[in-house]
Amino acid sequence: MKLRHLTDTFFRYLFLTAGVSAIGILFSIFIMLAINGLQTFTDVSIAQFFLSARWNPSAFAEPSYGILTLVTSTVMVTIGAMIIAVPLGIGTAAYISEIAPAYIRETLKPIVEILAGIPSVVVGFFGIVFLGPLIADIFNLTSGLNALNGSILLAVMALPTIVSVSEDAIRSVPREFKEGSYALGVNRWLTLIKITLPAASSGIVAAVMLGVGRAIGETMTVLMATGNALQLPVSFFDSVRTMTANIAIELGEVPFGSTHYYGLFAVGLVLFLMSLAVNITSEHFTKKYRWHRK
Repeated sequence: MKLRHLTDTFFRYLFLTAGVSAIGILFSIFIMLAINGLQTFTDVSIAQFFLSARWNPSAFAEPSYGILTLVTSTVMVTIGAMIIAVPLGIGTAAYISEIAPAYIRETLKPIVEILAGIPSVVVGFFGIVFLGPLIADIFNLTSGLNALNGSILLAVMALPTIVSVSEDAIRSVPREFKEGSYALGVNRWLTLIKITLPAASSGIVAAVMLGVGRAIGETMTVLMATGNALQLPVSFFDSVRTMTANIAIELGEVPFGSTHYYGLFAVGLVLFLMSLAVNITSEHFTKKYRWHRK
């Protein structure tokens, strides 16, 4: 009995330590970004940093540190990816969990899981050598390295997360809901649309938000496939540079302790806060739909 008590105590404190460590690491990252990033504003005004569309720290006469172009590019590519990935991901999840025969289900699920394991550099290479030239040929462009290319690739990368989480949410819907619908004479398709998907909405919203977080934080794919042009994008055919790509390109060569150095940390801080906002929004909608279901 004493051994069992010691075992329970050990694992309780082990899991408590793991949970506290995760929170501590996250908080430490935020503090590190904040301490370094906020030093930017000793030389750069907040208005210029957030409202200027010109990022050119290397200019000798008048360096500029405006992130509007970077934020706009990041949001554009992320929205484009979600426009593709959300309907495709939810539709795939609904098909796998509710419609597909067992042999098709057992084939599709491993394919989706394998897709999640493909390195981002491989996806970016695919965008350079195949998808980019294809986009250029279809739309008669000089270059296919643009926001559309990045959106498609990010959609592919976010798809496994959306499919897996949405499928789990759809499978967790009580069987009584569907049986009650069938008993009223409603067919399988209408039951899926009117009963199953709304009942699984909290999990589906969480899946979409996780997909958004996956797209916002991706670096290598957008670094390779979007053209990295520091210009305010007008359409998805324009080359863009996202916040993650900008940090990856410039941080390795920037002088330590310079305004440029701290400016990149400020970009990272903004990116961190954007990801945090996505997670908070996800939790809000999840609780809202759970409340409605109750």
